[in-house]
Amino acid sequence: MVSALLRHAARDEILPRAQAPDARLKADGTWITDADLAMQARVQRELAALWPRIPLLGEEMTAQEQQRLMAEEAAAPNGPGLWVLDPLDGTSNFSAGLPVFGPSLAWIQGGKVRLGVVVDVMRDEVFAAALGAGAWLNGQPLRVPAAVPPLAKTIACIDFKRLSAPLATALAIRPPYASQRSIGSVALDWCWVACGRFHLYLHGSQGLWDYAAGSLILAEAGGNSQTLPGEPVFNNTLDKRSAVCAGDAGLHAQWVQWLAANSAPSP
Repeated sequence: MVSALLRHAARDEILPRAQAPDARLKADGTWITDADLAMQARVQRELAALWPRIPLLGEEMTAQEQQRLMAEEAAAPNGPGLWVLDPLDGTSNFSAGLPVFGPSLAWIQGGKVRLGVVVDVMRDEVFAAALGAGAWLNGQPLRVPAAVPPLAKTIACIDFKRLSAPLATALAIRPPYASQRSIGSVALDWCWVACGRFHLYLHGSQGLWDYAAGSLILAEAGGNSQTLPGEPVFNNTLDKRSAVCAGDAGLHAQWVQWLAANSAPSP
């Protein structure tokens, strides 16, 4: 039901605005469009009609609203939980006409991500997962591929601009992988690792609405993740988090080892 709700809302609110995104800059220097606002309003309204006791935390809310909602969820571990929504992950792609973007929705309850849905609008792909029940792509079971290349032949998804200078330099000069990409949508980054389109992933700083759904999808598909310091990525706060991921456990261990040997201490 949640997957269908998010997919239909995206088709109605995001796609029709793709030819004229009307992008403008927010105070923090990131982009916002009418599609972001329309999508957040629609999803909030439809979720409230179905689950009126579960509030929604959206990326386009004020920081004060977001902090209040997270504090309330953390203070009530047996409560109904909290929806966390990025109405349009990849807004800069959307604004520039690059066809990689979509909404990301997670349900957090009791300090855990229990449900996650990410929609790739242009490919009409719906990634979903439920805690302990598995992951799916367009309704079919999703597992990370069993066959993987050696580390030197992998494709990595790397966001360079949020990494420390020593680590970014090491990756640029002597990468352990064959080639790298950056698609501009954190939520889809996680999903593409889950389905094997990327073998490795590294991002230096992402928000809860960026990674909550995708991190559950990767985990339920059998993938591996941690922060650069080696902690779980999800920590039930609004803190920005780094992400080190791989579908295969062996590749993940090699990737973590290489990063540890080539990076300065990270916060």
